[in-house]
Amino acid sequence: MSHRMPAEWTEHERCLMAWPVRPDLWGDTLAEVQREYAEVARAIAEFEPVTMAVPPGHAAAAGELCGPGVELVELPLDDSWFRDSGPILVLDGEGRRAGVDFRFNAWGGKHHPWQADDRVAALLLDHLGVPAVRSEMILEGGAITVDGEGTLITTEQCLLHPNRNPGMSREQIEAELRDRLGVTKIIWLPYGGLLDTETDGHVDGVCAFVAPGKVVVQLPADPAHPDYVRMRANRAVLEHSTDAQGRPFEIVELPQAAFVEVDGKRTEVGYLNFYLANGGVVVPVADHPEDEGALAVLAAAYPGRKVVGVRARVIAYGGGGVHCITQQVPAARA
Repeated sequence: MSHRMPAEWTEHERCLMAWPVRPDLWGDTLAEVQREYAEVARAIAEFEPVTMAVPPGHAAAAGELCGPGVELVELPLDDSWFRDSGPILVLDGEGRRAGVDFRFNAWGGKHHPWQADDRVAALLLDHLGVPAVRSEMILEGGAITVDGEGTLITTEQCLLHPNRNPGMSREQIEAELRDRLGVTKIIWLPYGGLLDTETDGHVDGVCAFVAPGKVVVQLPADPAHPDYVRMRANRAVLEHSTDAQGRPFEIVELPQAAFVEVDGKRTEVGYLNFYLANGGVVVPVADHPEDEGALAVLAAAYPGRKVVGVRARVIAYGGGGVHCITQQVPAARA
Protein backbone atom coordinates (compact mmCIF):
# COMPACT_ATOMS: atom_id res chain seq x y z
CA MET A 1 0.00 0.00 0.00
CA SER A 2 1.08 3.59 -0.60
CA HIS A 3 -0.78 4.60 2.57
CA ARG A 4 0.53 5.28 6.05
CA MET A 5 -1.26 5.26 9.39
CA PRO A 6 -0.98 8.79 10.79
CA ALA A 7 -0.08 9.51 14.40
CA GLU A 8 -2.99 9.99 16.77
CA TRP A 9 -2.19 13.71 17.14
CA THR A 10 -2.94 14.25 13.43
CA GLU A 11 -6.05 16.40 12.94
CA HIS A 12 -9.24 14.35 13.26
CA GLU A 13 -12.46 14.61 11.33
CA ARG A 14 -14.27 12.78 14.14
CA CYS A 15 -14.10 10.08 16.79
CA LEU A 16 -15.86 6.71 16.50
CA MET A 17 -17.40 4.91 19.49
CA ALA A 18 -19.85 2.04 20.08
CA TRP A 19 -22.58 1.79 22.70
CA PRO A 20 -22.20 -0.91 25.42
CA VAL A 21 -25.11 -3.32 25.76
CA ARG A 22 -23.49 -6.73 26.39
CA PRO A 23 -25.11 -8.13 29.58
CA ASP A 24 -22.73 -11.08 29.96
CA LEU A 25 -19.78 -8.66 30.20
CA TRP A 26 -21.22 -5.83 32.29
CA GLY A 27 -23.81 -7.59 34.44
CA ASP A 28 -25.10 -5.32 37.18
CA THR A 29 -22.74 -2.52 36.11
CA LEU A 30 -24.35 -2.04 32.68
CA ALA A 31 -26.29 1.13 33.54
CA GLU A 32 -23.22 2.69 35.17
CA VAL A 33 -20.88 1.87 32.28
CA GLN A 34 -23.36 3.38 29.84
CA ARG A 35 -23.16 6.60 31.84
CA GLU A 36 -19.36 6.44 31.68
CA TYR A 37 -19.37 5.89 27.91
CA ALA A 38 -21.70 8.83 27.52
CA GLU A 39 -19.43 11.02 29.68
CA VAL A 40 -16.45 10.06 27.50
CA ALA A 41 -18.42 10.86 24.34
CA ARG A 42 -19.51 14.24 25.67
CA ALA A 43 -15.96 15.09 26.77
CA ILE A 44 -14.54 14.28 23.33
CA ALA A 45 -17.39 16.15 21.61
CA GLU A 46 -16.04 19.34 23.21
CA PHE A 47 -13.02 18.94 20.90
CA GLU A 48 -14.30 17.10 17.80
CA PRO A 49 -17.44 15.41 16.42
CA VAL A 50 -18.33 11.98 17.82
CA THR A 51 -20.19 9.23 15.96
CA MET A 52 -21.59 6.51 18.21
CA ALA A 53 -22.57 3.17 16.66
CA VAL A 54 -25.62 1.83 18.48
CA PRO A 55 -27.22 -1.61 18.19
CA PRO A 56 -30.73 -1.45 16.73
CA GLY A 57 -33.29 -0.69 19.42
CA HIS A 58 -30.91 1.18 21.73
CA ALA A 59 -30.71 4.58 20.03
CA ALA A 60 -33.26 6.32 22.25
CA ALA A 61 -31.54 5.33 25.49
CA ALA A 62 -28.09 6.17 24.11
CA GLY A 63 -29.29 9.52 22.80
CA GLU A 64 -30.78 10.47 26.15
CA LEU A 65 -27.46 9.91 27.93
CA CYS A 66 -25.12 11.21 25.22
CA GLY A 67 -27.08 14.31 24.37
CA PRO A 68 -27.57 16.07 21.02
CA GLY A 69 -23.85 16.65 20.42
CA VAL A 70 -23.20 12.99 19.61
CA GLU A 71 -24.26 11.47 16.27
CA LEU A 72 -25.90 8.04 16.57
CA VAL A 73 -25.72 5.41 13.81
CA GLU A 74 -27.58 2.11 14.19
CA LEU A 75 -25.38 -0.88 13.26
CA PRO A 76 -25.30 -4.53 14.31
CA LEU A 77 -22.80 -4.93 17.18
CA ASP A 78 -21.64 -7.60 19.58
CA ASP A 79 -19.47 -5.45 21.84
CA SER A 80 -18.28 -1.87 22.31
CA TRP A 81 -14.47 -1.68 22.05
CA PHE A 82 -14.01 0.29 18.82
CA ARG A 83 -10.25 0.70 19.14
CA ASP A 84 -10.12 -3.01 18.44
CA SER A 85 -13.07 -3.83 16.19
CA GLY A 86 -13.30 -0.54 14.30
CA PRO A 87 -11.36 0.31 11.14
CA ILE A 88 -7.84 1.74 11.16
CA LEU A 89 -7.70 4.80 8.90
CA VAL A 90 -4.64 5.47 6.76
CA LEU A 91 -3.65 8.32 4.41
CA ASP A 92 -1.86 8.26 1.08
CA GLY A 93 0.70 10.82 -0.04
CA GLU A 94 -2.08 13.11 -1.29
CA GLY A 95 -3.98 12.97 2.00
CA ARG A 96 -6.70 10.65 0.69
CA ARG A 97 -8.09 8.14 3.17
CA ALA A 98 -8.55 4.40 3.13
CA GLY A 99 -9.64 2.13 5.94
CA VAL A 100 -7.83 -1.07 6.82
CA ASP A 101 -10.29 -3.75 7.91
CA PHE A 102 -8.28 -6.27 9.91
CA ARG A 103 -9.98 -9.42 11.11
CA PHE A 104 -11.31 -9.46 14.66
CA ASN A 105 -11.81 -12.57 16.83
CA ALA A 106 -12.68 -11.08 20.24
CA TRP A 107 -9.14 -11.16 21.62
CA GLY A 108 -8.53 -14.79 20.85
CA GLY A 109 -12.12 -16.02 21.15
CA LYS A 110 -12.73 -14.77 24.70
CA HIS A 111 -16.31 -13.61 23.99
CA HIS A 112 -19.05 -15.10 21.82
CA PRO A 113 -20.41 -14.11 19.42
CA TRP A 114 -18.03 -11.72 17.66
CA GLN A 115 -19.10 -12.00 14.03
CA ALA A 116 -20.97 -8.67 13.98
CA ASP A 117 -17.89 -6.92 15.38
CA ASP A 118 -15.73 -8.53 12.70
CA ARG A 119 -18.05 -6.99 10.06
CA VAL A 120 -18.60 -3.56 11.64
CA ALA A 121 -15.41 -1.94 10.30
CA ALA A 122 -16.57 -2.43 6.72
CA LEU A 123 -20.03 -1.03 7.56
CA LEU A 124 -18.52 2.04 9.19
CA LEU A 125 -16.20 2.70 6.27
CA ASP A 126 -19.19 2.52 3.95
CA HIS A 127 -21.04 4.99 6.19
CA LEU A 128 -18.05 7.35 6.08
CA GLY A 129 -17.59 6.94 2.32
CA VAL A 130 -14.02 5.68 2.80
CA PRO A 131 -12.70 2.83 0.63
CA ALA A 132 -11.92 -0.35 2.55
CA VAL A 133 -8.82 -2.53 2.34
CA ARG A 134 -9.28 -6.00 3.83
CA SER A 135 -6.51 -7.77 5.70
CA GLU A 136 -6.79 -11.41 6.71
CA MET A 137 -4.56 -10.85 9.75
CA ILE A 138 -6.19 -10.54 13.17
CA LEU A 139 -5.20 -7.21 14.73
CA GLU A 140 -6.73 -4.90 17.31
CA GLY A 141 -5.97 -1.20 17.21
CA GLY A 142 -5.02 -1.21 20.89
CA ALA A 143 -2.12 -3.53 20.09
CA ILE A 144 -0.16 -0.84 18.20
CA THR A 145 0.99 2.76 18.54
CA VAL A 146 2.59 4.71 15.67
CA ASP A 147 4.41 8.00 15.20
CA GLY A 148 3.16 8.62 11.65
CA GLU A 149 6.78 8.73 10.45
CA GLY A 150 7.34 5.03 9.97
CA THR A 151 7.67 3.71 13.54
CA LEU A 152 5.30 1.23 15.20
CA ILE A 153 5.55 -0.08 18.77
CA THR A 154 3.77 -3.25 19.90
CA THR A 155 4.12 -6.03 22.49
CA GLU A 156 5.28 -9.59 22.02
CA GLN A 157 2.83 -10.62 24.73
CA CYS A 158 -0.12 -9.73 22.48
CA LEU A 159 0.84 -9.88 18.82
CA LEU A 160 2.73 -13.17 19.13
CA HIS A 161 0.04 -14.82 21.25
CA PRO A 162 -1.08 -18.09 19.60
CA ASN A 163 -4.77 -17.14 19.90
CA ARG A 164 -4.38 -14.39 17.28
CA ASN A 165 -2.49 -15.54 14.18
CA PRO A 166 -1.09 -19.01 14.90
CA GLY A 167 -0.31 -19.59 11.23
CA MET A 168 1.85 -16.48 10.91
CA SER A 169 5.46 -16.06 11.94
CA ARG A 170 6.81 -12.90 13.54
CA GLU A 171 8.34 -11.97 10.19
CA GLN A 172 5.00 -12.44 8.39
CA ILE A 173 3.21 -10.30 10.98
CA GLU A 174 5.82 -7.57 10.51
CA ALA A 175 5.42 -7.75 6.73
CA GLU A 176 1.64 -7.30 6.98
CA LEU A 177 2.02 -4.33 9.34
CA ARG A 178 4.45 -2.72 6.90
CA ASP A 179 2.21 -3.39 3.91
CA ARG A 180 -1.08 -2.24 5.47
CA LEU A 181 0.05 0.58 7.76
CA GLY A 182 3.06 1.94 5.87
CA VAL A 183 5.51 1.50 8.75
CA THR A 184 9.20 0.82 8.20
CA LYS A 185 10.41 0.00 11.73
CA ILE A 186 8.68 -2.16 14.34
CA ILE A 187 9.78 -2.11 17.97
CA TRP A 188 8.72 -5.09 20.06
CA LEU A 189 8.28 -4.51 23.78
CA PRO A 190 8.32 -7.79 25.70
CA TYR A 191 5.39 -7.04 27.98
CA GLY A 192 1.91 -5.69 28.20
CA GLY A 193 0.21 -5.48 31.56
CA LEU A 194 0.33 -8.68 33.60
CA LEU A 195 -3.24 -8.09 34.76
CA ASP A 196 -4.39 -7.41 31.19
CA THR A 197 -5.70 -10.90 30.57
CA GLU A 198 -8.57 -9.55 28.45
CA THR A 199 -6.40 -8.23 25.59
CA ASP A 200 -3.27 -10.29 26.33
CA GLY A 201 -1.22 -7.17 26.87
CA HIS A 202 -2.14 -4.38 24.47
CA VAL A 203 0.49 -1.70 24.04
CA ASP A 204 -2.03 1.06 24.82
CA GLY A 205 -1.82 0.03 28.45
CA VAL A 206 1.96 0.44 28.66
CA CYS A 207 3.31 2.87 26.04
CA ALA A 208 2.10 5.64 23.73
CA PHE A 209 3.73 8.08 21.35
CA VAL A 210 3.68 11.70 22.51
CA ALA A 211 5.49 13.12 19.47
CA PRO A 212 8.07 11.86 16.98
CA GLY A 213 10.95 10.51 19.05
CA LYS A 214 9.02 10.85 22.33
CA VAL A 215 6.98 8.26 24.22
CA VAL A 216 5.17 8.05 27.54
CA VAL A 217 5.55 4.72 29.37
CA GLN A 218 3.71 3.20 32.28
CA LEU A 219 6.27 2.74 35.06
CA PRO A 220 4.60 1.89 38.38
CA ALA A 221 6.44 3.43 41.33
CA ASP A 222 5.35 0.76 43.84
CA PRO A 223 7.73 -2.27 43.85
CA ALA A 224 4.75 -4.42 44.86
CA HIS A 225 2.93 -3.62 41.60
CA PRO A 226 2.82 -6.74 39.39
CA ASP A 227 4.32 -4.78 36.49
CA TYR A 228 7.09 -3.03 38.40
CA VAL A 229 9.89 -5.17 36.89
CA ARG A 230 8.14 -5.86 33.59
CA MET A 231 7.62 -2.21 32.69
CA ARG A 232 11.25 -1.46 33.46
CA ALA A 233 12.19 -4.18 30.99
CA ASN A 234 10.02 -2.38 28.41
CA ARG A 235 11.75 0.89 29.23
CA ALA A 236 15.15 -0.71 28.71
CA VAL A 237 14.13 -1.80 25.20
CA LEU A 238 13.11 1.76 24.34
CA GLU A 239 16.32 3.18 25.85
CA HIS A 240 18.34 1.04 23.45
CA SER A 241 16.15 1.63 20.39
CA THR A 242 15.82 4.34 17.79
CA ASP A 243 12.80 5.22 15.69
CA ALA A 244 12.45 4.86 11.93
CA GLN A 245 14.24 8.18 11.46
CA GLY A 246 17.19 7.12 13.64
CA ARG A 247 16.22 9.24 16.66
CA PRO A 248 16.72 7.95 20.23
CA PHE A 249 13.60 8.08 22.36
CA GLU A 250 12.84 10.72 24.93
CA ILE A 251 10.93 8.81 27.60
CA VAL A 252 8.22 10.32 29.82
CA GLU A 253 7.46 8.16 32.86
CA LEU A 254 3.90 7.77 34.15
CA PRO A 255 4.39 6.27 37.63
CA GLN A 256 0.84 6.48 38.93
CA ALA A 257 -1.38 3.41 39.33
CA ALA A 258 -4.93 3.39 40.70
CA PHE A 259 -6.61 0.28 42.07
CA VAL A 260 -10.30 0.46 42.96
CA GLU A 261 -13.04 -2.03 43.71
CA VAL A 262 -15.85 -2.35 41.18
CA ASP A 263 -18.68 -4.85 41.75
CA GLY A 264 -16.44 -6.78 44.14
CA LYS A 265 -13.50 -6.98 41.72
CA ARG A 266 -10.12 -5.30 42.30
CA THR A 267 -9.67 -3.20 39.18
CA GLU A 268 -6.76 -1.14 37.87
CA VAL A 269 -7.68 2.09 36.08
CA GLY A 270 -4.88 2.69 33.56
CA TYR A 271 -4.13 6.39 33.10
CA LEU A 272 -2.10 5.71 29.96
CA ASN A 273 -5.23 4.54 28.15
CA PHE A 274 -6.18 8.07 27.03
CA TYR A 275 -7.58 9.53 23.82
CA LEU A 276 -5.90 12.37 21.92
CA ALA A 277 -8.59 14.68 20.57
CA ASN A 278 -8.13 17.84 18.54
CA GLY A 279 -6.55 20.08 21.15
CA GLY A 280 -7.30 17.78 24.06
CA VAL A 281 -6.32 14.69 26.01
CA VAL A 282 -9.23 12.73 27.51
CA VAL A 283 -7.88 10.59 30.34
CA PRO A 284 -9.56 7.81 32.35
CA VAL A 285 -9.65 8.60 36.07
CA ALA A 286 -10.78 6.65 39.09
CA ASP A 287 -11.83 9.17 41.78
CA HIS A 288 -8.56 8.11 43.41
CA PRO A 289 -5.71 10.12 44.99
CA GLU A 290 -3.39 9.11 42.13
CA ASP A 291 -5.61 10.88 39.55
CA GLU A 292 -4.11 14.30 40.11
CA GLY A 293 -0.50 13.17 39.61
CA ALA A 294 -1.32 11.30 36.42
CA LEU A 295 -3.14 14.28 34.93
CA ALA A 296 -0.17 16.50 35.77
CA VAL A 297 2.28 14.15 34.01
CA LEU A 298 0.14 14.08 30.89
CA ALA A 299 -0.42 17.85 30.92
CA ALA A 300 3.36 18.33 30.96
CA ALA A 301 3.81 15.75 28.19
CA TYR A 302 1.21 17.42 25.93
CA PRO A 303 1.70 21.19 26.35
CA GLY A 304 -0.91 23.22 24.53
CA ARG A 305 -3.60 20.56 24.94
CA LYS A 306 -6.40 20.68 27.47
CA VAL A 307 -6.22 17.59 29.69
CA VAL A 308 -9.63 16.33 30.86
CA GLY A 309 -10.17 13.49 33.30
CA VAL A 310 -13.28 11.35 32.82
CA ARG A 311 -14.45 8.75 35.33
CA ALA A 312 -13.80 5.29 33.83
CA ARG A 313 -13.84 2.85 36.74
CA VAL A 314 -16.42 0.52 35.21
CA ILE A 315 -14.86 0.74 31.75
CA ALA A 316 -11.67 -0.52 33.42
CA TYR A 317 -13.67 -3.27 35.13
CA GLY A 318 -14.75 -4.42 31.66
CA GLY A 319 -11.14 -4.60 30.49
CA GLY A 320 -10.11 -1.24 29.06
CA GLY A 321 -10.04 2.53 29.16
CA VAL A 322 -10.86 5.62 27.13
CA HIS A 323 -8.46 4.69 24.32
CA CYS A 324 -10.00 1.21 24.07
CA ILE A 325 -13.52 2.53 23.39
CA THR A 326 -12.56 5.14 20.79
CA GLN A 327 -11.09 5.25 17.29
CA GLN A 328 -9.98 8.42 15.55
CA VAL A 329 -10.87 9.29 11.96
CA PRO A 330 -8.09 11.49 10.55
CA ALA A 331 -9.15 14.43 8.44
CA ALA A 332 -8.63 13.98 4.72
CA ARG A 333 -6.43 16.56 3.03
CA ALA A 334 -7.55 18.15 -0.24
